[in-house]
Amino acid sequence: QKQSVTREQLWTGYFNQTRFTNHSGMWVDLQLRLNDFFDQKSVGIARAGYTYFVSDELRLTAGYGYITHYSLTEELPHVPEHRPWQQIQWFEKKERVSLSQYFRVEERFVRKVSEGELTDDSRFNWRFRYSFAIAIPLKGEGLSPGTPFIFLNDELHVNAGRNVVNNYFDQNRLFGGVGYQITRDLNAQIGYLYVFQQLPAGNQYVHINALRFFVFHNLDFRD
Repeated sequence: QKQSVTREQLWTGYFNQTRFTNHSGMWVDLQLRLNDFFDQKSVGIARAGYTYFVSDELRLTAGYGYITHYSLTEELPHVPEHRPWQQIQWFEKKERVSLSQYFRVEERFVRKVSEGELTDDSRFNWRFRYSFAIAIPLKGEGLSPGTPFIFLNDELHVNAGRNVVNNYFDQNRLFGGVGYQITRDLNAQIGYLYVFQQLPAGNQYVHINALRFFVFHNLDFRD
């Protein structure tokens, strides 16, 4: 019998991609997700990585993330997760639109909980993520400073590994919102995010309606 739950959340995040030389840079992102918008922490993420710039349009990144899955009840502990990850990003600018995509591989080590206590063991699985995004400026021909834009994004998550039995499909995230290019290096986006997720039990599903507010900061120290 299928079981489903619907949650209302607030997703906030700061994403930084910095370029030091023609080929070297770094990735940092910090995120916090809250249930009932401001009432209760859901997930905290701190992630960093080294980026190799193959070209202006193609980037390779490898890094590590520390994730905290906050408990919804006082009887259960917060669950930490160690998450190495690798990613390829590519960008394309067309007339009046900017396209961005990435394919990411994650190795997830999630601590196990037994009888309400964290154990020393972890549950491991692979996760593969593909994201496609499009930005459409509402004036001019590009995302120059002072330009508002429409931002659309879809991201699919797929699980793999011997510990995955029921939920090879993990989740899909569909986002639509507006953004503003504050400076050449900085923009902010806000909008509606819908997440459909299948839990490891297989017959349990989560529907998330979220307000998402992200800030993107891209620095280039070659100037």
